[in-house]
Amino acid sequence: MNGPVRCITAIALGLLIAALLLGVLAGLAFVVPELADVLPFVRLRPLHTTTALFWIVTGALAVMLIARSEVVGATPDRRLLCGFLILWAGALLSALLSYVLGRFGGREYWEFPPWLALPIGLAWLLVLVDHLRALRGHGHGAPIHLWMWTTGAVFFLFTFIEQNLWLLPSVRTSYLRDLIVQWKSNGSMVGAWNQLIYGTSLYLAVRVSGNEALARSGKAHAFWFLGLANLMFNWGHHLYNAPTAGWVRHAAYAISMAEWLILFDILRGLRRSQAGPTGTTFSQRCLRAAERWVLLNLMLALLMSVPAINRYTHGTHITVAHAMGATIGINTFILLGCIAYWSGFEGARAGRWPRAGLRIAVIALHVLWSALIVAGLLKGWRSVGLGMTDHAEVMRPVMSVLVVFVLAGAAVAGGLMLVVIPLMRQVVIAGQEAPTDPRVSA
Repeated sequence: MNGPVRCITAIALGLLIAALLLGVLAGLAFVVPELADVLPFVRLRPLHTTTALFWIVTGALAVMLIARSEVVGATPDRRLLCGFLILWAGALLSALLSYVLGRFGGREYWEFPPWLALPIGLAWLLVLVDHLRALRGHGHGAPIHLWMWTTGAVFFLFTFIEQNLWLLPSVRTSYLRDLIVQWKSNGSMVGAWNQLIYGTSLYLAVRVSGNEALARSGKAHAFWFLGLANLMFNWGHHLYNAPTAGWVRHAAYAISMAEWLILFDILRGLRRSQAGPTGTTFSQRCLRAAERWVLLNLMLALLMSVPAINRYTHGTHITVAHAMGATIGINTFILLGCIAYWSGFEGARAGRWPRAGLRIAVIALHVLWSALIVAGLLKGWRSVGLGMTDHAEVMRPVMSVLVVFVLAGAAVAGGLMLVVIPLMRQVVIAGQEAPTDPRVSA
């Protein structure tokens, strides 16, 4: 882990800490309206969503860079990564400051002034140049995780540009066109960073087992193609309520749901390769937690894909439950496991408090997820089943459940803090290279 990569990793962990704190504050502002003057929800929500989104993207980039250095035998270019850090960190700080000052101007999840898209796009272009430079001579017969990293990096830039097409008058002047472009680009962008994360998970499976066939088999290529199809077409289910052909929505949902099988298969392969229950490392604990959340979120997603059920769940807190299950339960636990492995955060370094914090976060996340589902069922039944139109009346019993959600969210944040703070210390101060223990997660 060279200097710029270590810095990117530390920034990612810092963003996770900020996202957790801001999420708790935003939750309090939502359930206690009297705090609006002190904790304005309209500013806290974009602060939370932006730091959470950038945590996932920055963390995915960090673990990809670490793993890629081992695969191709070349460290990332320091000049390109330093340029990336200046542009990325500068744009991010400017975006957060704009929220604090109440200056908005973008679209959902990217609500900062649109001029900040330029340094963000340029920063990612530097990452892409570095990636293509590192791949020289590795095209023929490359393992599939190299393809996954490449498609993830390319399509993230593509979808980010697409996300900003609303700046064109031909898109902005049509409400329907603007909405469809936003939903489509945001859905595809999730697939892009999933390619980075899934590719790293697959590489870990290869490294642990020593079985290169895992990344060169027909099944691996089929899964990569399925993930690429998901990236390009899974946005269709976001347009469920838009005037599009039914087969587009159904095909997109089928592809989207099938992609969860990729990560489940990867994590199952990691579990088969573990040394045994007596040798459990901290990274193993993180990725085992992610494996369970793959199953839970898959079941929820399959239920949400049934039109008769989707009629009640669309636009409710059940959608939020699915998103948070993926963001925290899957992506965050995977990224923490990968960072723990490569930073040497195992054994004595991962002491009692990080292990206890992980356990608290996992349990509290189940409560948080369940509370959101109950809140969504209440809202969906009262608004669709009972035909209630008064929003305050619809939300009356829902708010009581959301109090449980906020309390559980605070417990998740507290538990993850016990993990992230010592892990950041390990990344920044210890700066170890890859651990010598060949065991990794399940």
